Amino acid sequence: MNQQLKRFFKATTLALFISSSVSVFAATSDEVVAVVGDSVILRSDLKQATADLTRQLQARKQPVPASNLLLEQQALSNIITHQAQLELVKKYNIQPSDSELDAAVLQYASQQGIKSLDAFQAQVDAQYPGTYQVIRARIGQELAITTLRQQQIMSRIRISDQDIDNFLKTPQGQAAIGSQAHLIHIRISAVDKNQDAVNQVAAQVREALTQSDDVASISRRFSTDNIKVEGADMGYRSLAEIPTELAARAAVIQPGKTTEVIPAADGAHILKLLDRKASDQKMIVDQYHVRHILVQPSEILNAEQTKEKVDNLYNRLQKGENFAVLASAFSNDPGSASDGGDLGWVNLGTMVPQFEEQMKSTPVGQISKPFQSPFGWHILQVTETRKQDMTKEYQRRLARQYLGEQQFDAELDSWMRELRANTYVEIKDPTLDRKKSQAAAATTAAPSTP
Repeated sequence: MNQQLKRFFKATTLALFISSSVSVFAATSDEVVAVVGDSVILRSDLKQATADLTRQLQARKQPVPASNLLLEQQALSNIITHQAQLELVKKYNIQPSDSELDAAVLQYASQQGIKSLDAFQAQVDAQYPGTYQVIRARIGQELAITTLRQQQIMSRIRISDQDIDNFLKTPQGQAAIGSQAHLIHIRISAVDKNQDAVNQVAAQVREALTQSDDVASISRRFSTDNIKVEGADMGYRSLAEIPTELAARAAVIQPGKTTEVIPAADGAHILKLLDRKASDQKMIVDQYHVRHILVQPSEILNAEQTKEKVDNLYNRLQKGENFAVLASAFSNDPGSASDGGDLGWVNLGTMVPQFEEQMKSTPVGQISKPFQSPFGWHILQVTETRKQDMTKEYQRRLARQYLGEQQFDAELDSWMRELRANTYVEIKDPTLDRKKSQAAAATTAAPSTP
């Protein structure tokens, strides 16, 4: 499952979809309780949302407000926020693909113990005809909202190369990329718990450790009846496997160096870093050196003429004309036309599926037949292929993703507040307006002036 679906299923209470589906069939004569942008919220919508909110709180074992008015106000706030996002979804024309929607619905069905879409549709429609399409539409809405949030929030998050460099030096960063440290660990403790004695011996042990890696010799040299000096060569360990306090110290020292004495409840600790290495896992990827010619429809070139033009270029290439010359003269891709159509080295997963499939299936040195993608008609040539170690690039991408995830929730809260503030909202029922209710309560509670 991709990251979008993971975030979607984490954030959405899908178990309520079936129970709330009947609200779609509300009568058009329902009372309007609020207006959000170009949409209205009906009394029946609010009633259903209030019931759903009650079930959510109960499922999470959270207290349910005794006042039904407070529940209705919270439910209405939730609907308004949801509707405000849907208004932007419509504005930006965000729609999940059929395959994404099928995967999301199937994931929900599997949570109910059903393994196919056909079986799921048969079961829910048997309970209430039309429920499957309602559930599918609701899931589609939530997927679109998730995409909207990702687009909006990620555009607000700024992560510099320096941020990534700094993060990769931390224990969390090194653990995230699987960095390993070869460490010597020595612990100094006192039988009588005399911390001053521990500190005195620890300073001497640290000095000895800067000169030698012989843990056994150092332990014998400084151990007494009252002081225990215990050490071990820990070998290569992921920093994620080391206690946080020790990992934080190990992350910032260079190979061959020791940490300062680390005080602890059980005495004192000293680490010496012998070596540091990245995870043994390598990220080896297939790369294709590709050039292409792109022909797009335009105001003066309709779809049929576009196909004729690309076929003509293909025939000229088959007769031996120079690919780079034709790409420079006729390709509609401004980024590559000036370089003879050269796209450089391309990784799998960076191009649209139609282009990628053709790229993988075209033998090196040969020219593909014309094929169509959402961008237009292409002819491509793979000039060479190679396997490339992209471990460092992959690690930096992981670090950027981790930092982005850390910032996402805070930015989401900020964006949601801004969205609500900038969305036209008119609450028809004054008792449901929290601000008016709070103001009225404050006025009632205030002492009257003589």
